[in-house]
Amino acid sequence: RCMNHYRTIWISDVHLGSLNCNATVLLDFLKYNNAEKIYLVGDIIDGWMLKKKWYWPQEHNDVIQKLLRKARNGASLIYIPGNHDEGVRQFVGLCFGEIYIKRDDIHMTLHGEKLWVTHGDQMDPVMFSSKWASKLGDFLYGIVTFASRIIHKMRQIIGYDYWSLSTYLKGKAKNAVRYVQRFERLMADEAQRKGHVGLVCGHIHQPAKKIIGGIQYYNTGDWVDSGSVLVEKNSGEIELVYWKIL
Repeated sequence: RCMNHYRTIWISDVHLGSLNCNATVLLDFLKYNNAEKIYLVGDIIDGWMLKKKWYWPQEHNDVIQKLLRKARNGASLIYIPGNHDEGVRQFVGLCFGEIYIKRDDIHMTLHGEKLWVTHGDQMDPVMFSSKWASKLGDFLYGIVTFASRIIHKMRQIIGYDYWSLSTYLKGKAKNAVRYVQRFERLMADEAQRKGHVGLVCGHIHQPAKKIIGGIQYYNTGDWVDSGSVLVEKNSGEIELVYWKIL
């Protein structure tokens, strides 16, 4: 593989500290991809899981080290915390190890368009109802994701490609589809209210590149199921990149 150089990379929902984190795959992506600016769009570290049980293998530490090395080599790193790493929000406005902590940000594309960059949990309809409901949903999602990883390993043994149970269920369950659609609409409406042409978010682990009500909606996906990032090429084109889940 050759090295890819981008103008911007957006990464979110890595969930370091969780058994479901595909840190090895992310390390492979970081090995072959560089950018002038790298956004960490929330839930990079899974504080919710770490509070329950400490889990921090070497690969998870290597991801942090790899990102810091990119910053030392000249990349601009901006960390926008999410709900799973909300403890970092107390440090908004500060810089640690060459990583700038921000509540959200406005990214100016090569073509002069302003994109609102935010994790997205503030517009989550489930979190509107209660944090308890949100954590219950996260627990159930973790169970489905764990089952998905077991199924994938079994498929690997017999030579089949990666397939995600959780992604399949999200596409088939009517409630899940309505939840994603409502979240996307709320995010697009808020970006329009703020006067931006588009937005980049994460949170719902559903990679997307679409137009909603005239607003450019981008979701980075995650490193639990999809192994996806959003990139801005040097030509100014923005696209989703999927890295193979091992």
